Amino acid sequence: MILLTDGSMRVWGVRGHDEMAMKLLFWELEQHLKSSSGASVVAIDNKIEQAMDLVKSHLMYAVREEVEVLKEQIKELIDRNSQLEQENTLLKTLASPEQMAQFQAQVQTGSPPAPPTAATPGPPSAAALAQPTSHSSGPSA
Repeated sequence: MILLTDGSMRVWGVRGHDEMAMKLLFWELEQHLKSSSGASVVAIDNKIEQAMDLVKSHLMYAVREEVEVLKEQIKELIDRNSQLEQENTLLKTLASPEQMAQFQAQVQTGSPPAPPTAATPGPPSAAALAQPTSHSSGPSA
């Protein structure tokens, strides 16, 4: 949430009852500033303090909402990471020693994985198991 005012005393980022309270508070502050004398300085200070408190409470509410969203995203990422670690462990157990050696060599050189061949004996490679298959019913563009 962003709290902004313009020359017309419109308040952006605040809704409902709080918006009306903010408008009234700013209007009263504006009236005091226009007709202020030395005696009303305390009243102006109080209005400014009230406005600052209201802004602070709105900002804290927005921050709390954002923290909740971020906590949920972190939880989802932790779950996804755990799932990928389990999948990685499974793929490593299914791969033959030759496939693991080939994979390690590819990782060290940074080269892309070699396509699996039909002549390769043993279980499918870890790379082949991790890649999703696509089915098409016709020519692709």
